[in-house]
Amino acid sequence: MIKTIIFDLDDTLLWDKKSVATAFQLTCEKAAETYELNPSELEEAVRSEARALYATYDTYEFTQMIGINPFEGLWGTFDDEGESFQQMKEIVPEYRKEAWTRGLKRLGIEDSELGKELAELFPENRKKSPFLYEETFKILDLLKGKFKLALLTNGSPSLQQTKLTITPEIAPYFDHIIISGAFGKGKPDQSIFDYTLAQCDAKREETLMVGDNLMTDILGASRVGIPSVWINRENNKSHPDIKPTYEIDHLDQLISIL
Repeated sequence: MIKTIIFDLDDTLLWDKKSVATAFQLTCEKAAETYELNPSELEEAVRSEARALYATYDTYEFTQMIGINPFEGLWGTFDDEGESFQQMKEIVPEYRKEAWTRGLKRLGIEDSELGKELAELFPENRKKSPFLYEETFKILDLLKGKFKLALLTNGSPSLQQTKLTITPEIAPYFDHIIISGAFGKGKPDQSIFDYTLAQCDAKREETLMVGDNLMTDILGASRVGIPSVWINRENNKSHPDIKPTYEIDHLDQLISIL
């Protein structure tokens, strides 16, 4: 019998991809007020430049381990404890400016001042664009009080906390909130799942992991023997070596599994 449910946050409860896409759209439309350009093309260019640039920094290996993607680097402050986070804090202002400036350059626009302006605008637009899936609160309402609920999320503590601050209704549902950057390792590392089980005083066979990412949520759960639910809203391809216990395409389907 399941007694504890561990939820991922980004793109499981929070619709992070939509929030990021909306912030890009608003920021690129601002650039289109100055130059004749296609906002979608600028977004694609900046995303590409951001990914490439992000991988060149000494902090890249650390961000991979903790689970911080290039687009979080475009708006997070990383004002967190630890040498690597402090290193990121120093890097990100230049990283943001450079990513936007290079993105503009790919469209034939040489304007570092606009690049700087857009780099400062993107975080504001991201904070103004919190999206959740329509069923998130309905499901959490049904589960609260019947199960012990934990939130297990990869990322920087300050950034993940910002996401929870701009959607303040989420945190009160959870008995425990574990953020990889505060723990020191991210999903799918076995240790963070063991730690979460210990925090919840839960047995693995009585626990369910719910997440959207096969390579972090589902792989990590399988490593410690926790049954898992892969929420595959975008009909992504399965992986031959990573087998979720259940696969759903809408959170409502979790209720019938339970």
